[in-house]
Amino acid sequence: MPFITDDPNMLDDWLVVGPSTTLAGSSDAQPRTTRLLGETLHVWSDAAGAPQCRLGTQTLAIQSRYGYLWVCPSGKPTRPLFDVPEYGGPGRRMVDCGSIGVAVSGLRVIENFLDMAHFPFVHAGFLGKVPHTEVAKYQVQVDPATQEIWATDCRFWQPRASAAHDSGAEVTYKYRVMQPLTAMLYKSSHRAGELDAIALFLQPLDDEHVIAHTLLACYDDTSTDAELIAFQQTIFGQDKPILENHAFKRMPLEGRAETPTRGDTTSVTYRRWLRERGMRFGVREAA
Repeated sequence: MPFITDDPNMLDDWLVVGPSTTLAGSSDAQPRTTRLLGETLHVWSDAAGAPQCRLGTQTLAIQSRYGYLWVCPSGKPTRPLFDVPEYGGPGRRMVDCGSIGVAVSGLRVIENFLDMAHFPFVHAGFLGKVPHTEVAKYQVQVDPATQEIWATDCRFWQPRASAAHDSGAEVTYKYRVMQPLTAMLYKSSHRAGELDAIALFLQPLDDEHVIAHTLLACYDDTSTDAELIAFQQTIFGQDKPILENHAFKRMPLEGRAETPTRGDTTSVTYRRWLRERGMRFGVREAA
């Protein structure tokens, strides 16, 4: 394979390559281009409307799910694409919140997505506020059936948790990591007994560059799409310079490189999970 890595965590799984809407008006004669693992792919819709993908003269496995295109670089996925039961659920609004390039390992982006401790400092006035800085104890486990990471019983006081909130409240969270470069969070919704969902799908351009695609599945009946998108992009825009200024662009998985705190329980689990998978792509080699 011509890709820049031989890591099966990347080659033998489904990787996002952009929104399905990019195929509009495309054909074999006029395909769209996108980047994945150091290579340029050509994607288009065939006469029946099915997505197609080519790298040079080689045809790659591709599917359209959850409003995005997913490619398996090796053509031999070791597992089916993860399930997102919230997608298209009754009463849920599905909003593509855009795509943002980030110059850092995608593993760093996922770890930051899982971290509540930075809310009061990076997202002050939105997801947190001093002096409400304590991360309450929560539970983290790896589901034995799916091998996905789940963090539950997460709670954090937030002055404005979403575009629809205009006052502070303690917000309930759940986090889910499906693949090394995909994760979701579920948080308190305006609809009683329900949780809004935000999915983060990362398209790995190389070891130190990704495109972050964000999907919102919410019960907000008052905000416009533009307001929902603006809120999510504001939050991600606050994270972007922090991520890109890490001392190490790639994720160090050895225990001595960075010292976790109590609030980093999910991060510790995530790094151990990556080590157990033999993750090499986007990883900083031990000194």
